[in-house]
Amino acid sequence: MPRPRIPKARALIEGRDLVHPERHRNRNEPTAQPLGKPPKWMTPEQSAVWRTFEGEAPWLNYSHRGLIEIASVVRARLAAGEDVGVQAMGLLRLCLGSMGLTPADASKVSWGAEESEDDDLLD
Repeated sequence: MPRPRIPKARALIEGRDLVHPERHRNRNEPTAQPLGKPPKWMTPEQSAVWRTFEGEAPWLNYSHRGLIEIASVVRARLAAGEDVGVQAMGLLRLCLGSMGLTPADASKVSWGAEESEDDDLLD
């Protein structure tokens, strides 16, 4: 079974479109709305985790909402110091992997170097 295709937004962030431009040149990406606000049923702690995911993975969109809801609930329980159990941890790991947020995926993301404020003063 072939590996699933990564979203074009993630490929752009990771620089994969530069490494293999032929793979992304004529790709017809499904369009989806932005991720949006957390659902109203979430607690303030779960909503804060939702916004954390939004910042950690800018390629997430409306189609990821179900995964982010599950991951936010479990991660908020972890942050609160609750005992979540092995099954919940496995579910969180599965959600993170499905969203491209595992350590192996994170090591492939190449963010641009941050500019130093001192460099601006030299001009």
